[in-house]
Formats: sequence, structure tokens, C-alpha cells
Amino acid sequence: MQDNVHHHDPARDGSSDATPGGMPDKRRPGELTFTVLLVVFSGALLWNAYGISGFEALSGAGSVPMATAAVMLVSALVVLWQTAKRARTEDETVMQDITPPLVIIFALFLVAYGILLRPLGFLPTSALFLIASIKLLSKRGWGFTLAVSLGSLILIYLVFRIVFTVLMPAGIVPEAEMLQLFRNLFSGGA
Repeated sequence: MQDNVHHHDPARDGSSDATPGGMPDKRRPGELTFTVLLVVFSGALLWNAYGISGFEALSGAGSVPMATAAVMLVSALVVLWQTAKRARTEDETVMQDITPPLVIIFALFLVAYGILLRPLGFLPTSALFLIASIKLLSKRGWGFTLAVSLGSLILIYLVFRIVFTVLMPAGIVPEAEMLQLFRNLFSGGA
């Protein structure tokens, strides 16, 4: 029978290789893929910066963006070369150590939050996000989940919308009309 227990060096705590306990001579899972993406991203930035004004003059509008993107690309290539030379760790996997299922779930929550924010608005979208997140992380009852998530949302709303007057997507909740109603009530009673 195969042992499915994840064997992991207990001295390593998942921190970067630059901290004590790291393994500077080993490559972590997904590190090479991430470095390749950095090279591709830097190349795309350089291409876009070239599109601003090309090589028409050293003082052209695209000179600084091209120089910056070129430095990024060269740096990414150096990092890619150094990363590719290192041997891969044997005791880590992407799914257990880099992106466990909980990280993927929260990435999906954030994508859903971004998609729903405009049609539903800040209040209902944030309420859904907080309720789902706190229920998943705390693993406690619905009373605790609703009290903490809705209490937090009310506090955030009061600080940012009322105190700092930050505009938030209204969506399906007519919160501007509700605020005006409260203002009228308080100004009428004064």
C-alpha cells in the first residue's frame, strides 16, 4: 500500500529561499513556469513600449518605457537561466505547497467578486464574498458567520462611504437614495 502522507522537511516553513531554512540550490514546483511567464510578460511590455515611438530618437516618448522593459526582460532572462539550472525539490508539489485547493477557491472567489461587482453592486457582492469566505475559513456556525461578515461590511461601508465619501458601485441596492432619505430625516428633524 502506498503511503499518501506528504513528506516535507519540517525545518522549511514555506518561506522564500532567501530566509533561513530555505533551499537556495533547489527549484520549487512552479518556479520555472512562473519565470517563463515573467520573460513572456517582459517581452510583451518591450514590444508595446517599442510601439510608442520605436527607435526614432533617444529622447523619444517611448525611450524610457523601452529601456525599463528591456531591463526587465534581461533580468527575467537571467533569473530564468539561474532557475533552470537548479534541480527541482523532491518533497514539494504545486497542489500541496504552492497552490493548495484553498488558494484556488479564494482565487475563484475573487474572480466571481470582480464579475458580480458591477451588476449587483458593492453591498450584495461584498456580503456574498464575506459570508462565503468567513464560513469557509472559520468553519463555525451560521450565526457567527453572518454576525462577523455583515458586521464587517457595515463597518467598511460606514468608514468608506459615509466618512470618506468614497463612491461604490450601487448595483441593485439604491443606497444613494437611502442615504439621501436619512439625510433628509436628520436635517428635517434638526
